[in-house]
Amino acid sequence: IQKVEILQGILAALNDTSHYGLSFVSDEIKIQQDDDIIPSPSNQDKDREEDDEEMDTAPIPNQDKEHLSSRRRSYRERSKYIPLRLSYQERKYLRLIEAAVKVSGYIDRIDTANAAKRPARRKQLQLQGIAAILAGIITAIDPERGTALTQEPEFSIQDNKRLARAFEITRRYKILNPEKMRTEYGQLIYFLQDAANPEIAQALGLDIIIPVKTVYTLLDECDGLDLLDDPLIPDATCEVLPDKNKSRAQIQQKINRKNKAVQMLKHRYAIGRLSPDHIELCLCSICDNESYLNSSRLPIDLTLAALRTHFAPIQNNNYPSLAISDDDGSGSRLSHSHQRQYRFAEQSLALWRDIVDDMFRLWHLAEADLLSGDSPYSLRDTGQGLQRVQSCPRTYAATVSILTDARAAARSNSNSSAWVGSSMVHMGDHNVPNALTFLDKYAQVARILRPLMTVLRRSIELCDQDKSIHALINAKYSSVQNYKIQVLADFFRHAFDGSGADNFYDAGSCVDGRLTSAWNWCNTVQQKPYYIIFKLTGFAGFDGELA
Repeated sequence: IQKVEILQGILAALNDTSHYGLSFVSDEIKIQQDDDIIPSPSNQDKDREEDDEEMDTAPIPNQDKEHLSSRRRSYRERSKYIPLRLSYQERKYLRLIEAAVKVSGYIDRIDTANAAKRPARRKQLQLQGIAAILAGIITAIDPERGTALTQEPEFSIQDNKRLARAFEITRRYKILNPEKMRTEYGQLIYFLQDAANPEIAQALGLDIIIPVKTVYTLLDECDGLDLLDDPLIPDATCEVLPDKNKSRAQIQQKINRKNKAVQMLKHRYAIGRLSPDHIELCLCSICDNESYLNSSRLPIDLTLAALRTHFAPIQNNNYPSLAISDDDGSGSRLSHSHQRQYRFAEQSLALWRDIVDDMFRLWHLAEADLLSGDSPYSLRDTGQGLQRVQSCPRTYAATVSILTDARAAARSNSNSSAWVGSSMVHMGDHNVPNALTFLDKYAQVARILRPLMTVLRRSIELCDQDKSIHALINAKYSSVQNYKIQVLADFFRHAFDGSGADNFYDAGSCVDGRLTSAWNWCNTVQQKPYYIIFKLTGFAGFDGELA
């Protein structure tokens, strides 16, 4: 009965995804001829490009440009962590798994206080729920095989291959698009975490966790790794974005140069098992990675540029002070002079940028920690509800390495030789229970900074368009520029003040606490005197979209 209910839910959810133009009747995918359904390689990440268009395209300081080139590894090394873009055939399985996760309700039944008190009963529920969901997925893929499963409930080798492929495709899509499937991915990874448990895997006779397909693995299989060392790769994989400082002819010239580089690489390396389609798929996948880095880094770079433009490292009368104190009634848990707070904010933003730069590699390591059968989790109440607390040695080691590089860069770039604040990295405890929580926290950095930078830019545009709003800002802040500086000063003071918790272990100046303070500032922005101007620009929230 449970299998039938899950299958009915999957089919109902699939009906809701019919606008994708995908047919699930047979094992061969059918794509309707609709311009809204068939994306071209150049506009697959249209949403991400629209976000970039909302951002101010001010030039990045030279210091940041140098950082851009120094942090990037070689294409051969980066390709090991860049997932392959999904084909149309693979998107069939993506929609299927998304639909199954939405209707399964697996986590709601398994991660409960009552189930946690009875481990044997919870294990039984896990086994029954996983078997039912997997049988429902098999039935949706192959109805005849699903019927056979109801009569003889034993999964075959072919079933294992189908399930492993479907889950790999979904995981690959999520890594390539971190902003997608925000709810579904968490439920999916916890489901796979239970399915990877040695006892459950042995009972079901399944091993559905396989490595994610990457650009490197495809080229390695086709003996085409030399492609990644070609000097044309940067031109062939660059993302061409609108630029107010360039004419249409200049932008078109860059597009033509990119297209020419792609064709030359196809002609040069399409030999043997490496086909032109394989080459184009790899180049498009690398371009997707570039697109993610551009969209996620841009808000951080702009915020760093604003800090360095409107504030001085050493306080003087020409710039506002960023000093904070823990006894001034503002809620700050730290006491910093202007110089120390400036360095603290600057170093925190630089660290976030480094983590975002390495997000694809961190995602691979996080999944390795989460789905590792030799590192079981414990279900505990962390003060934020029941959480799966699990050690994550791979992700932790990579994060510490990034932090070490950031500390070294801070010493070389600043007059002060010391790293400001704590170097404590919370991971596998009640603050950051597991690697999934870590990924989710740092994937949200752009959701904090992008709206802030966009609101400030729109405020200036709004004053040019509406004289009454201009008069309102002048009456309250004396000028639009002074309004912008006061907003930034409040952000750099109180988004990095150690607030957000009632003790220094949970917040403070540790690596995790810096982001906690930023989210705490976001939660209190409605109480700020400038919030009314935020609303006039169309601001809807830090976790949503601008109206």
